[in-house]
Amino acid sequence: MAYAYRDRRNRKRDMRRLWIIRINAAARNHGTTYSRLIHALREANIVIDRKMLADLAVNEPEAFREIVNVAQV
Repeated sequence: MAYAYRDRRNRKRDMRRLWIIRINAAARNHGTTYSRLIHALREANIVIDRKMLADLAVNEPEAFREIVNVAQV
């Protein structure tokens, strides 16, 4: 129990890292990078968090591809 408090915070950090890695891998399959995709999403006023974006990248690749296409237009 000595590290429970610290590790609850670390788990959040680790999950965000995992989401970013998954988004970056899927984005590179579509010819862009993570940072360019996030920038394009903000420019297109598409509000979706990294958790949902990573879930789409893994479980719904067609939906992820459409989001990438809309953001890049």
